[in-house]
Amino acid sequence: MPSRAPDRIFAALADPTRREVVRSLAERPGLTASLLAGELPMTRQAVAKHLKLLHEAGLVSSRRRGREALFELDPEPLGEAVAWIGSVGAE
Repeated sequence: MPSRAPDRIFAALADPTRREVVRSLAERPGLTASLLAGELPMTRQAVAKHLKLLHEAGLVSSRRRGREALFELDPEPLGEAVAWIGSVGAE
């Protein structure tokens, strides 16, 4: 049975807002949901929902600094998605 990991990754990246969050975290690790919301046309709560989906897909991790959660991109799952694309494209 094939891995379900690419499904979660592609589903998470299907939304343009989540792709923008991934891009922001790739460029500037350690952003908070509030800082991300300041860059996007949405509330902090909406950004938090996007971050939760990215976390469930394994693309984002967080760490606490006092009362704030700092978010970072985990690029490893992106490699899994690229490998899947490469394996399909090579057939």
